[in-house]
This record gives sequence, C-alpha cells and structure tokens, in this order.
Amino acid sequence: MKWYLKVVKDNYANFNGRASRKEYWMFFLFNIIIYIAVGVLSAVISPFLLLIYGLAIIIPSIAVGVRRLHDVGKPGWFFLLGIIPFVNVYILVLSFFPSIKGANKYGEEPE
Repeated sequence: MKWYLKVVKDNYANFNGRASRKEYWMFFLFNIIIYIAVGVLSAVISPFLLLIYGLAIIIPSIAVGVRRLHDVGKPGWFFLLGIIPFVNVYILVLSFFPSIKGANKYGEEPE
C-alpha cells in the first residue's frame, strides 16, 4: 500500500525521474484492487463514484508509466505509443524489463 500512496500522494503529477519495477507494479496491483472496491460501492451508492475515481487516478497512472519508461532508458513520449494497437504490447513488455543500473539521463536509480 505504501507504493500506491507514494505514487498518488508524493508523485501525483511528477513526470520526471524514474520509477522502479516494484513501484510500478505495486501501484498497478493496488489500483486494480481499489478500482474493484469502488466499482462495488458505485453499484450500491452512486454510479459516479467509479467515474470520479477513474478521473482522479488518470494523472498519477500516466506519470508512473512515464517514470517507468525512464527507468528502462526510454523517453516518456513512448507512453503515447500505447494508443496504437499492437505497439501497446511493446510498452507493456518494457514495463517488465529490469531497471538500468546506476544513473541514466533521467536520474538516479530508484530504491
């Protein structure tokens, strides 16, 4: 949960620097869990809860994706390639690559 909070609270719209593989995938995991919980609540309370959560989390989701691409040495603009069919698989595969050891042009190696 600390990884999710780190992305949402500390790096809400931070597109600079690097995000480790663990930070990216733990954010993704907790985002899915919370999205399911909010989906259940929105079915009971209000259908707008899911929309509000989705809009609130879109910026940190893009930011952590861009920082993850920086971690493997690719420019953040590659994230936009995710809208092209079949090219988005390349972006997904990049998210599985290990971090580049040491500093790169996007910053120091994350913890």
